[in-house]
Amino acid sequence: MGRAGRRRADRARSGGAGLTRPFLFLGTRAEDAAADGEYDAVLLATGLDERDVRRVRLEQQPLEEALGGPVDLDDWSGVVLGGGPFNVSDPPDQKSPVQHRVEAELQDLSTRAVAADHPFLGCCYGIGTLGVLRGGVVDRTYGEPIGAVEVTLTDAGRTDPLTGGLPERFAAYLGHKEAVSRLPDGAVLLASSATCPVQAFRIGRNVYATQFHPELDVEGLCLRIDVYEHHGYFEPGGAEALKALARAASVTEPSRLLARFVERYAR
Repeated sequence: MGRAGRRRADRARSGGAGLTRPFLFLGTRAEDAAADGEYDAVLLATGLDERDVRRVRLEQQPLEEALGGPVDLDDWSGVVLGGGPFNVSDPPDQKSPVQHRVEAELQDLSTRAVAADHPFLGCCYGIGTLGVLRGGVVDRTYGEPIGAVEVTLTDAGRTDPLTGGLPERFAAYLGHKEAVSRLPDGAVLLASSATCPVQAFRIGRNVYATQFHPELDVEGLCLRIDVYEHHGYFEPGGAEALKALARAASVTEPSRLLARFVERYAR
């Protein structure tokens, strides 16, 4: 049994009462190792039991089909959207039918979450989903190679209920072909970096997005380097060098953002 399996077994034996309203976790990764690793990392960072999370792999089935009907936001403490290999800035004719469906579903859900100011945290691919709302622009201007970068909180980020618990500067893992080049109208910039002006933002009071991966530790990043070696994130043959750089970095703080999201919104 691997690390993910051991943790799931431990949680299954934990007992106790669950949340009145679970969290909805949405993934888009077709590769099982990466998808399961991401989900397990989110559970570990948040301390949530699996019964307090409804996981849906959108690349496998439509959201309404998975849930047995339309999403009622009031049924959920909050929504967490993970990362994945889809890019909203891909030319339409290069997107698969699955990607077109997933993007349409997420656009509808995120638009409703913003309108209701319902707790929503978009990580990695989630910043693309939220970043194109309200006149925002997501393109290839600030794509970033796989690795660790120093993220700096803005003045708003230092006082925000979610990001304000993090140090003013901290290291985070990331790797993206696209990024937000223009914030959605009314969005509040929470964090930036030397390589990418928008590392995190908030819309309203309760809708958040991060460019960096808040769930990733070095083991998880190395797994993704292996899984996505041939997806165009880096030159062929460069995996071991990237893993060495990842292991040399000290990334300890980003997972606290996930924990604070759950602490703030769990019902």
